[in-house]
Amino acid sequence: MSPTSPLLAVDRLVTRFGDRSAPVTAVDGVSFDIRAGEIFGLVGESGCGKSATCRSLIRLFGGAAVEIGGGSITFDGLDLAQLSDRQMEDIRGARIAMIFQDPMTALNPTMTIGEQICEGLRRHRGLGRRAAREETVRLLASVGVTSPESRLDAYPHHFSGGMRQRVLIAIALACRPKLLIADEPTTALDVTIQDQILKLILRLRDETGMSVLLVTHDLGVVAQTCDRLAVMYAGRIAEMGDTRQIFRRPAHPYTRALLEALPAHAGRAKLKPIGGEPPNLAMPPAGCRFHPRCAHAADICRQHLPELREIDVEHQSACLRVEELGL
Repeated sequence: MSPTSPLLAVDRLVTRFGDRSAPVTAVDGVSFDIRAGEIFGLVGESGCGKSATCRSLIRLFGGAAVEIGGGSITFDGLDLAQLSDRQMEDIRGARIAMIFQDPMTALNPTMTIGEQICEGLRRHRGLGRRAAREETVRLLASVGVTSPESRLDAYPHHFSGGMRQRVLIAIALACRPKLLIADEPTTALDVTIQDQILKLILRLRDETGMSVLLVTHDLGVVAQTCDRLAVMYAGRIAEMGDTRQIFRRPAHPYTRALLEALPAHAGRAKLKPIGGEPPNLAMPPAGCRFHPRCAHAADICRQHLPELREIDVEHQSACLRVEELGL
C-alpha cells in the first residue's frame, strides 16, 4: 500500500440477503474509503444498511443466506473479496476487529471474560497461556476495568453494560488491529458511560494509530468524534464528506432532515420529525429512495436513481436538485 492510498477502499459494494428468487439488496452500490488514523462515521436511521455494510467488510453474517453481489473491498493492499474463508479468518479479529451493538449477546455467557480475551491472543498472536493471561490483565486495565486481575474469571453477567462494552473493546484491541469497526458501541449505555466509551476510543486511536469506522444513528456522537462521515439511506449513500462541512452545509434533504430532528438544532422550538419511514428494501421505490419522504421531491426525483457526485472539495451528494435548491 502506498503512503497516499487509503487503508480501506470500498467500491460499489452490493450485498443481498435471502434466496435468489426474492433477494433483498441491503447494500446497493456503496463506495467509501477510510484513511490511516481516521475516524469515519456511517450514520442513518435503523434499517438503512449500516450494519450490513460492516458485516460485509469482514464477511461475518452468522449463517444467514447472504451474497456479496458485486463491488470490491480493498484493505491494506489486499482484495478481501478474493480471499478464501480461511484467509479471512486470519484477517478478522487480527487486522480488522469489530465491536458489536449489544455487549450482552456479543459475549459468550458460558465463558469467563479472561477466556474470551485470551482466545484471540493465543489464536492470532501466538501467546502461551501465561503470557496471554498477563496481556489480558493489561488490556482490561487499558480500557478502564478496575482490579482487572480479580475480574478475569468473572462471567459477562457479573458486569454492568458499560463494563461489558469495555470488555468488547479489549477483545477488539487485543490483536492490535489496523481497523476497528465500532457498530453502535454506545447505543445501550447512559450518557455518562457513552461519553467515557467515546473518549476511550479516541484515546486508543491516538495511542495506536488505528483507523475507526464508527456506525451510529446519533449525529451528536458523530460531531464529537468523526473526521469524515457518510450518510446512508435505504442501502445507499446519500451524502459524504468532511464532518464539519456537512454539519455546516448539508447537501441532501435527508441529511438536513436528520439535523433538523436534533434537539440542539431545534432549540426551544418543537422537534421536527421526518415523516414516514424508510422503504422496504425488498421493494424500494423507483428513483431517489428518499423522495416519498422529501418535501423537495419533483418528477425527476421519482424517475431517476441519483449517484453520488462531487459538489465541493471532499463533499459529495446524491441529490438531483442540490444546486437548484441551494443546498
